[in-house]
Amino acid sequence: MIHARLPKLIHYIATYYILLLFLASCTTAFKENRDHLVFRYNQFENISSLDPAFARDVPNIWATNQLFNGLVQLDDSLHITPDIAKNWQINDNGLKYTFTLRNDVYFHKHKEFSSKDSTRIVIADDFVYSFNRLKDPKIASPGNWVLKNVENYQAINDTVFQIILKKPFPAFLGLLSMRYCSVVPKEVVELYGNDFRSHPVGTGPFKFKFWEENVKAVFRKNNLYFEKDEKGKQLPYLEAIAITFLPDKQSEFLQFAQGNIDLLNSLDASYKDELLTPDGRLRDKYKTQINISKGPYLNSEYLAFYLDTDKTEIQSILLRKAINHGFDRKKMIKYLKNGIGTPALNGFIPKGIPGFNNISGFEYDPKKAEYLVEEYKKQTGDHNPSIRIATDSNYQSICEFIQRELEKIGIEVFVDIMPPSTIRKKKWKGELEMFRASWIADYPDAENFLSPYYSKNHTPNGPNYTHFTNKVFDQLYEESFLITDTKSREQHYVKMDSIIIAHSPIVPLYYDEVVRFTQKNVKGLTNNPQNFLVLKKVWKEKSK
Repeated sequence: MIHARLPKLIHYIATYYILLLFLASCTTAFKENRDHLVFRYNQFENISSLDPAFARDVPNIWATNQLFNGLVQLDDSLHITPDIAKNWQINDNGLKYTFTLRNDVYFHKHKEFSSKDSTRIVIADDFVYSFNRLKDPKIASPGNWVLKNVENYQAINDTVFQIILKKPFPAFLGLLSMRYCSVVPKEVVELYGNDFRSHPVGTGPFKFKFWEENVKAVFRKNNLYFEKDEKGKQLPYLEAIAITFLPDKQSEFLQFAQGNIDLLNSLDASYKDELLTPDGRLRDKYKTQINISKGPYLNSEYLAFYLDTDKTEIQSILLRKAINHGFDRKKMIKYLKNGIGTPALNGFIPKGIPGFNNISGFEYDPKKAEYLVEEYKKQTGDHNPSIRIATDSNYQSICEFIQRELEKIGIEVFVDIMPPSTIRKKKWKGELEMFRASWIADYPDAENFLSPYYSKNHTPNGPNYTHFTNKVFDQLYEESFLITDTKSREQHYVKMDSIIIAHSPIVPLYYDEVVRFTQKNVKGLTNNPQNFLVLKKVWKEKSK
């Protein structure tokens, strides 16, 4: 009997495996047919919240940028453009901002909305609620500072929202473009409470589908989205966004090289030489597979001196200038950054932002640096000047390069490697005589790069980690808030930047660049100086 049933059993098994192969091929075919509709990227630093009130760092900002809108937005040139507000007026004294809202913006569908189609239109009262929530100490949003200069705000009617400032602040519209200022629906927020972080409902081009923390997140196309392209076609073009959370950059690179993700937005030391030549060009082996794009990034990398220290070397402007002249920034960028970044040979304000000016900074001049060191020795009697630079491991090679160069001009340098969290705490407390730092713009105005040198912003009351103090600088800084003409205000910024260079509380290293690698079939992805990910106009060509 067993032998009699054996041929039939073999037949069933063969049929079963043929069916599996058929289904596998169908799945592969389905994937190939749908792949061009899904944009995939990896976020090696995990998302901590999908609530825009907590959009403090890049992972959260990138994700919430797909899900939410605010009153205004920025284009790729950092110009303020309409978003939910179709237009606005600012009164003559620069204190009253009146926004007229669109009447065709809907929240993503959710069962909590009582309407037949499970959504509702955005009205001015939604911004009142969203701003109240941003300021609420119980929420403890890191973005509450955005509204510190706001006296009050109100909904005049459903489509008119008004904000009154305490004092003029010309960069205020730029602040409102931040994801912190996104509109959220009261009904849904109050339903989920703190869990709104993982059940977000906004108005953006994509809507939330699911998020398994540290594993994967998926957003789907919002078919009710209000924006259209230049030809009148509704945005977005993509059907979905898929985000993975591989924890290390080498794994991310391997997935990108295999075509499993569409975007690589970093240049890690572990693979930079594999991808790029020393002068920043894509290596020949990758030219047919991927594209590279570069652009200015509103990020100045620098070394900072803590000027309230008793250490003679830090107090000496001669030695601070010697350090600035004592190493070759161009060489540093070429060999340690593979050409990514612009040597900081001007001021602290980076390229890519209005207010940057080609003022004279510090050129590499070892003879002048040696002269300044000798003058320092004569004035102080200190014949063995030394400094300690605190940095994290990501910038160790740069600081060790500077160490070698400065020792050639007679300055002994010690490089202390610390975790980034330790450096943040110690520089806030004034416990580091010298440290490497980055200053990334929160909003697109050069004032953002000058506030760290205003004397009333000394830590712990503000971001002046150097404790730099200069009366002329402070006067110009305060005057700039009263200047409504953009060009005139930028001239004030240039003067302040020149004061920073003249007194050298910092050592500018380089102005960073946005560098993105994409698969060849990705189209429409543009760079912007804030390195935000904007996917509403992105599409992928279908594989042939």
